Amino acid sequence: MVCLAKALTCGMFVVSTAAFAQQPVTPAAEALAAYKRIMPNVIKAAEKMPAESYTFKPTLDIRSFARVVNHVTEAQFHTCTTLNGTAFDPKSVPSDTADKDTVLAGLKASFAECDRAYGALTPENYAEVIATGTAKRTRVGMAFGNISHDNEQYAELSTYLRLKGLVPPTSEK
Repeated sequence: MVCLAKALTCGMFVVSTAAFAQQPVTPAAEALAAYKRIMPNVIKAAEKMPAESYTFKPTLDIRSFARVVNHVTEAQFHTCTTLNGTAFDPKSVPSDTADKDTVLAGLKASFAECDRAYGALTPENYAEVIATGTAKRTRVGMAFGNISHDNEQYAELSTYLRLKGLVPPTSEK
């Protein structure tokens, strides 16, 4: 019985190892996968909010929906231009009073910049240290920081959608 259990365990290990051999698990690959999971949620949330509700603020002292979307845009451009070795252009972030199409175009452009940054993460460069202003961070640390921020902002966008009677993309059946 012990031999059979060991054989089964070893057999499972071989199968598991073979499965992982097909898809190498690296910090760079994990960052890319996490980024690809959050990206469509943020875009769909921004698309789902009606244009007339982009100025919506839950209370007067809280950001408008457009400001939250633009905050994602700005943060992504800051992070991903740094990862790509290019300069952040503040003009790439639309005004908070811009129309929905303009705000969406800015958001999608920031995701395009990040697509390049995440696509360029490799097992060879993910631990490279990059200067970010006065701080230094690894490429993968910056990437996961961006993912974390996108998740936080998606939660906020979801709340705004719910306050408008809309179901957030990740809650749709």
